[in-house]
Amino acid sequence: MLHEKSCGAIVYRKFHGNTEILLIKHINSGHWSFPKGHVEAGETEVQTAHREILEETSIDVIIDPTFRETVTYSPKKDTIKVVVYFLAKAKNVDFVPQEDEISEIRWVDISYAGNILSYENDRAIVAKAKNAIKDNH
Repeated sequence: MLHEKSCGAIVYRKFHGNTEILLIKHINSGHWSFPKGHVEAGETEVQTAHREILEETSIDVIIDPTFRETVTYSPKKDTIKVVVYFLAKAKNVDFVPQEDEISEIRWVDISYAGNILSYENDRAIVAKAKNAIKDNH
């Protein structure tokens, strides 16, 4: 059994009093999710999430390591993948998609994100993120 690990974040910003989160559409699969990527040797989970968000979107973030949610699934036979998601506040809002991986990027109202996200487990994480942002940020 092959084990893979990726880290990413629910990136958010405040916009006209509303909370918006960043969603990305993957070129290969066409599904909507959050920026994330594989952990490289010597990196912490937070370092991986920060690097991947910057690479995929050109957005710099402040990561909240106290919000940590994991999703486990099997992307292909004999493979188990664990994805760790943090909460991250955007320092800048102008994105540039990583050409070979990302087909589209959108800021969407957090209340609307569930209508766009491809997977139920991502919708569940948005619900938790919404409460964390409301309570702490």
